[in-house]
Amino acid sequence: MFNALHSRGAVVDARVLDLFAGTGALGIEALSRGAANATFVERARDAVALVEANLDTCDLADRATVVLADGPGWLSAGSGSGTGSAAGPWDLVLLDPPYDFDGWADLLEAMVEVVAADGMVVVESDREIDAGPRWDVDSCRRAAGTVVTLLRPESDPA
Repeated sequence: MFNALHSRGAVVDARVLDLFAGTGALGIEALSRGAANATFVERARDAVALVEANLDTCDLADRATVVLADGPGWLSAGSGSGTGSAAGPWDLVLLDPPYDFDGWADLLEAMVEVVAADGMVVVESDREIDAGPRWDVDSCRRAAGTVVTLLRPESDPA
């Protein structure tokens, strides 16, 4: 996945949002590949502590913000600006929620407002996701039980 993102120029110097951070592996990988900074949003307190420990271990904490919050709730409530703000614009968004997540339509609709015009969203799921009319599907690949879809905001038809 990160090789594909790198070949599309989506990682180096990017402002990254890892919305369902878990251990932080995806956002940390982006930072290790040259992203400017990353915001990790995770709702489980134990997982937040793990993300912080992993960032410290990788010596990347100075380029990261860790937020204890429900990802979609944080995104919809976010306003203002700054690295920890949901407002964006985000150059690269990493979405790897639990596989039983069923809020894709609302999440992707909200995401259009916070992704940079030339930004990219990575969706990981156990099934193909209908991205809706405001997104262009750049790539969709299945690997075993995981489907990875790369999305870009809809191109201006003009």
